[in-house]
Amino acid sequence: MIGVIIAVVIIVILLCAYISIGNKLARAQVKIDEAESGIDVALTKRYDLLTKQLDIAKGYAKHEIETLTNVINLRKGMSMSEKAVASGEMDKMQQGINVVAEAYPELKSSENFKTLQNAVSDAEEHLQAARRVYNSNVSSFNQMLVSFPSSVIANSKGYTKRDFFEAEESKKEDVKMEF
Repeated sequence: MIGVIIAVVIIVILLCAYISIGNKLARAQVKIDEAESGIDVALTKRYDLLTKQLDIAKGYAKHEIETLTNVINLRKGMSMSEKAVASGEMDKMQQGINVVAEAYPELKSSENFKTLQNAVSDAEEHLQAARRVYNSNVSSFNQMLVSFPSSVIANSKGYTKRDFFEAEESKKEDVKMEF
């Protein structure tokens, strides 16, 4: 009778260990899937943010270049009557610039480029953090697959090693900063 009780206790302990380790393995897989999704979110954020910031910076740089070109063109090789007309045109431009400057006092392409640089840095930091979390979770999971007794349970459930982060070729490419 004591032998039966000991056998039942051992079976119950082994069953509890099997369930516990199986649950740890399942939770580890969920963490890996969550971290993988975090990488996708960071890549999407980087792409969306950088393309929008780049468009804004390009737009403001173009506006400033056009304004400077117009001012230079108005000044060169003019007769006095043309200069008077140009002076009126420049006054109109200045009023437009003043209105924009009053509404947006820091509206300069250099500020947009600083913002773009900060956005690039921030997006890259988030992406690197997401990749580190993913690789950490994969490492923990893969360690369970090769450690006894979890390796026995992992094999019985058909778990296999997960690969560390390796981005698709299209996602490895950074946003091109062409001005």
